[in-house]
Amino acid sequence: MNSALRILLLTVCIVSHPAFADTESPDWDALSEQQQQVLKPFKQQWPVLDNERRQRLVGAAQRWEKMTPEQRRQMSKRLQRWQSLSAEEKTKLRERFRRFRSLPPEERKLLRQKYRRFQQLPPERQERLRERWKNMSPEERKAFRQRRLERNK
Repeated sequence: MNSALRILLLTVCIVSHPAFADTESPDWDALSEQQQQVLKPFKQQWPVLDNERRQRLVGAAQRWEKMTPEQRRQMSKRLQRWQSLSAEEKTKLRERFRRFRSLPPEERKLLRQKYRRFQQLPPERQERLRERWKNMSPEERKAFRQRRLERNK
C-alpha cells in the first residue's frame, strides 16, 4: 500500500491542475497526523517542495483519506498501470489530459458520458470498436468525430 500511495501522490502531482496556487502551504508539523502518515514518503523532501506541489499533495492525501477500501484498491490498480507505461506513453496521456481539461465543461461532461457507455459494452464489442478506430485514416477519424458532434447538438 505504501508504494501504491506514493504512486498515487506522484501521479496527482504530475497530472492534476494546481487548485491551491494562492494558498499558503503548510509546514510538515502543521499537517494532521493522518496527513503526515499518508505523505510520509515526502517527509524528507517537504522543506524543498514548492507551495503548489505541497498543496497538491495535501489535497491528494485528503482525497485518499476519504476513499473507501475498494476505491483505494481501484486507485492502486490504476497507479500500477500508470507506473508500467513508458515515458512516451505518459507524455501522450498528459497531453490528452491537458486537452481534455481545456474543453468547455459541457463537452467534458459529454465525453465522460460516452466513456461510461463505452465501458458498459461487452469486451468483444469494445475491442471491435477499438480496431475499427485504429484502422481509420486521420481524415476518416476527423469525419467520424464531426458526425458525432453534429448528432449531439
